[in-house]
Amino acid sequence: MIEVPDVEGRVVIAMSGGVDSSVAAALLAEEGFDAVGISMRLYSTPQEDYSKSCCSPDDLFDARMVASKLGIPFYVANYESAFRERVIDYFVDEYSRGRTPNPCVACNNYLKFDILLSRSLALGSKFLATGHFARIDHSGEVPVMRRAKDENKDQTYFLFGIPREALGRILFPLGGMTKDEVRVEARRLELETAEKAESQEICFVAGGNYKDFVAERLKEKGTIPGKIVHSSGKVLAEHDGIHSFTIGQRKGLGIAWDEPLYVKSIHPKDGTVVVGPKSDLAVRGLVADRCNWLSFERPPGAFECEVKVRYRSQPVPAFVTVGADPDTAFVEFAEPVRAVTPGQAAVFYRGDEVLGGGWIEESRT
Repeated sequence: MIEVPDVEGRVVIAMSGGVDSSVAAALLAEEGFDAVGISMRLYSTPQEDYSKSCCSPDDLFDARMVASKLGIPFYVANYESAFRERVIDYFVDEYSRGRTPNPCVACNNYLKFDILLSRSLALGSKFLATGHFARIDHSGEVPVMRRAKDENKDQTYFLFGIPREALGRILFPLGGMTKDEVRVEARRLELETAEKAESQEICFVAGGNYKDFVAERLKEKGTIPGKIVHSSGKVLAEHDGIHSFTIGQRKGLGIAWDEPLYVKSIHPKDGTVVVGPKSDLAVRGLVADRCNWLSFERPPGAFECEVKVRYRSQPVPAFVTVGADPDTAFVEFAEPVRAVTPGQAAVFYRGDEVLGGGWIEESRT
């Protein structure tokens, strides 16, 4: 059931205090690995918000309790400064420019699979393990990332930024399990976190109200107000800041119209937010930059694959062209796709293999 290579040695497990990382740690310990648990302290959480976010002091306590039950060493690493710079500041900056950030990808790229991976190697570990639902196939000459067995929980969309050379140092023990099977294992092992609910919110935004969170942090810099304009050219209203909008948004526009309107595009230079009917959201392609390739040292100039543009969307067939600069990919969809959003990730698949991914810079009609 557990998917790890047939090796021995020390493995560091990133323990968030949730059921998934708890079970990952327990299974690795059962397999005979010299397991060490590490939790990352990423931000200071007001006590009234403890139950509303992950990575809170309560979560760190739960992780410590699980490690104690398993009899493995446990440490807390303080990465608040790095998290503020690489995740929170990025999050606010992206919204301030009319883009929609993905803080989970940023956290994986810069915290878990960069800083924490380096820390684990410094501790003499052969591997860093997490509770993500994904798989690393170690059976070939080079490791390959693959989608999880549980397609509904697959998290490879958030993992495309892992350096290719790091794949051989990473374990995802839950990749061959379903979420239900993870719960069963947690109960069998009598883990403190067996019935713990999953967090569905942005961990550092209490209550999930990102607009107020961003606005508060833009007080000094200022927001970009402007007009809400129909795709026909008619001015419909004014707004206080583009940070309050995202591509595909329908609710909260404050506009009365004879049909539902959706945000089609956001223009940070003058603050214009263009809205239109749902049909206006369909585009034929996109440009992705800052690409990271997992299955290629350098990608071919052109190839067919499936592309996923949102976590909860299905991968769609597409034709990808990569020029002289492998950091940029031009994607043409086989059929139009709705609500392609700058700032989100475009992740490339071939079957269950994750080829790589990049950040959506713009859509193309």
